[in-house]
Amino acid sequence: MGKTGSIVWVKVKGRKGNAKKVENGLSAKAHPGPAQRFTSSGHKRRYLKRSPKALAK
Repeated sequence: MGKTGSIVWVKVKGRKGNAKKVENGLSAKAHPGPAQRFTSSGHKRRYLKRSPKALAK
């Protein structure tokens, strides 16, 4: 975390329509759930691409 007020927050809609605030740098990425943690080749997934519709205005 940076100095006070230096982080730009963005609202992101969840699966049920609820909005949460995430850092602007993480607004395009989403953490996968337990069932989506691994790829078909067995490697661990770090992030999933977030849908553009999920960004709340």
